[in-house]
Amino acid sequence: MITIIQIAVPAITFLLLAVVGSSLTPTDFTRLWRARATIVSGLIVPLILLPPLALALVVVFRPARDVEAGLLLIAACPIGGISNTYSYLARASTALSVTLTAASCLLAVVTIPLLDRTFELVLHRPFGFRAPLGLLLLQMLLMLALPVGLGMWARHRWPDWTHAHSRLLQQTAFVAMAVLLTLFIAGEAERFLSGLRHTVPLAATFVVLSFIAGWVTGMFLAVSRSDRFTLATEFATRNVAVATAIAVTLLGRTEFALFASTYFLTELPIMLLAIGIFRRSRRAGNGGHGGHGTGLNSETQRHRVPLVRS
Repeated sequence: MITIIQIAVPAITFLLLAVVGSSLTPTDFTRLWRARATIVSGLIVPLILLPPLALALVVVFRPARDVEAGLLLIAACPIGGISNTYSYLARASTALSVTLTAASCLLAVVTIPLLDRTFELVLHRPFGFRAPLGLLLLQMLLMLALPVGLGMWARHRWPDWTHAHSRLLQQTAFVAMAVLLTLFIAGEAERFLSGLRHTVPLAATFVVLSFIAGWVTGMFLAVSRSDRFTLATEFATRNVAVATAIAVTLLGRTEFALFASTYFLTELPIMLLAIGIFRRSRRAGNGGHGGHGTGLNSETQRHRVPLVRS
């Protein structure tokens, strides 16, 4: 079962990001030049807000040392690639999401050691977090750039097919997300259930507060609701694969990685709920015409390959 999960999860993630790519064009990314303040804020503000939030939750929840280290590691990690799928399913600013995810991974080589040093100074004990450069580059190339690029190429090569099957592609993404959650639960059920009383409330609180912080940041920047949702998603979604690699490969502390699994299992249903609420609110608010974002909710979406109506 573990071998199946190890193969299936990357394959499903690759499929999800290829579907995301099929909704994008190069024009979507060129428009981001006008959203430089949003991009910079989406990269810098989480580095300012999320680590103090994690430290505050440590004080409030008083978790075990291994759970505490897992939370701080999650807070120090870059944005997770699954955030692109969240933005796609919500019909938010997907190109913005892809850009922030890639840039966050590049910056992680510097930001993870800096945050590690900050945690050591505040808590007066070493953690030893380091950024796995090889893994970050591999993730960017094989699990982000390649599937998104393939999806964009497929749209360019077969635009009529992509347009005709846009509903099927989105339904495929929803099903793949459900399968992904099921596989994670199957592989981590015992660990997940054993930590329900302590780790799940902690993880859920961090996800929700991070999401709110991203949404408020978008409000402060006066961006569209689509961009706000994307920023909120980027704040709340952390790179679990990088956290696990640091915990297991670099630190040799598998117990630190347990929280990363719990975090993903907690994050996924919360984000799917947020997507549902966001889509429903857009439908109630005149189908989202109140403000298009810098990414998917752009000229391309309205006129070329529209996604499924909510």
